[in-house]
Amino acid sequence: MNEVNKTLFIPLYGRAMTSKKGIIINDKKAEEIWAEESFEIKGKSKSKWLAYNMAMRARVFDDWTNNMLRTANEDTIVIHIGCGLDSRYLRVSEKYHKWIDCDLQEVIDVRKKYYDRTERYCMLDLDASNTDDIKLLPNADRAVIIMEGISMYLTKERLVNLLKLLEGKYNVLHILIDVYTEFGAKASRYKNPVKDVGVQTLNGVDDIDKLLLNTKLKVIKEHSFTPEYLVNELKGFERVFFKLMFTGRLYSKIYRLYELG
Repeated sequence: MNEVNKTLFIPLYGRAMTSKKGIIINDKKAEEIWAEESFEIKGKSKSKWLAYNMAMRARVFDDWTNNMLRTANEDTIVIHIGCGLDSRYLRVSEKYHKWIDCDLQEVIDVRKKYYDRTERYCMLDLDASNTDDIKLLPNADRAVIIMEGISMYLTKERLVNLLKLLEGKYNVLHILIDVYTEFGAKASRYKNPVKDVGVQTLNGVDDIDKLLLNTKLKVIKEHSFTPEYLVNELKGFERVFFKLMFTGRLYSKIYRLYELG
């Protein structure tokens, strides 16, 4: 795998480790894949604090997806762009018409070792920066779009192009997307765990409203990566330290989570 694709093992490790502890997220598939793949991660990537962060981020995306599907019509499709080895379609309990997990071909090739296509679930080779690939996504009136951990690998121009293509395909869009701020992207040169797998350049967004000016999309809500109900699953010192380091203003100056529609 190339450096960007190798980053998928960092959130996989986080979900597997917290699931094994019985907190934050229940992800037996992550435990299974992590044990099988035996990918070597080191440095900051193995931090328990990062593992908690990755698990909470995944759980927030899970809960949001369930909420979107709870009021969905029967034709709603879910598209997870940059799915990595995530098992979200198994963790989400609400019904959907079709779920499409998308990533680069070499990632999908690994996924196919662990996931099977069904009538409602499929995997698709897709480069999020390739216009022709986006056009191949299935049509629907309403789509729930999951963009977890992908925006930072796209330039602003490519990110805007992706969003415009999606709004051109679907009449009703619900998108959840995490972004680094420009400060967060710059700081990543020194502190980001993706450096441990060779990624050198990440992109940030300071003004999400300005980014969306050339689209019809608006910010519906800003969500927390580390909501209190998940932080409270930690105990004792871990909970106190995590609240101090990952729930305040400093954290939001680095990393943001937006619901678009």
